[in-house]
Amino acid sequence: MRELIHRKLERTAIGFVLAIILAASVGGIVEIAPLFTIDETVEDVEDMRLYTPLELAGRNIYIREGCYACHSQMIRTLRDEVERYGPYSLAVESKYDHPMLWGSKRTGPDLARVGGKYSDFWHVAHLTNPRDVVPESNMPAYAWLARTPLRLDDLGLHLEAQRSVGVPYTDEMIENAAQDAFGQAMPDSEQASGVTERYGEETQVSAFDGLATRVTEMDALVAYLQVLGRLTKAAYQSTAAPEQVPDPAD
Repeated sequence: MRELIHRKLERTAIGFVLAIILAASVGGIVEIAPLFTIDETVEDVEDMRLYTPLELAGRNIYIREGCYACHSQMIRTLRDEVERYGPYSLAVESKYDHPMLWGSKRTGPDLARVGGKYSDFWHVAHLTNPRDVVPESNMPAYAWLARTPLRLDDLGLHLEAQRSVGVPYTDEMIENAAQDAFGQAMPDSEQASGVTERYGEETQVSAFDGLATRVTEMDALVAYLQVLGRLTKAAYQSTAAPEQVPDPAD
């Protein structure tokens, strides 16, 4: 019986190595090639804003606690997804996400449009004990976040790291990172006005955890959840979305 080609190839070390390199190269080209046209893929919008230091800290906590393992942040163009979650996700909405948190597994619901959908109080109650607001939830509780002070002194370094991968944080933003995080969670403080000056009037300034005494990790995570889907209004303007951008103040 004549030997098959792959059997001959397996017996030739050099040929087998070359075949592996060829197969890996094809896979690499398929993944890398789209990056050369990424400027044509990502929409150009004028109202795209940056994560504030507090929101970025909340995003880091979201990653640290593995929330992305159960929640996706990408709404597909399928009708049932749009009807349930809202306008489908646009590439520009993840423009400043490093790393991106699109995800693929939904043990819990997609969170791409959760910003403004619920009040700060709802999020705090949900994170403290999920079953108090969603009886069938199997999500773990994160009550300890409200008891854990948020580290503020290194937030400038986090912004610098983001700038190194292309997020356009200014020197002023980096220098005032700690003050801005404090001000965003303390509406009555002197630092609160600086947050909206640097990040825009639509930035939510609130005592996210319900207590304006100190900045906690709960403040940061709720601030991040409340901004999801609200960094730009592009999805509501560039799609056939009938609804408006949720406003957490309503």
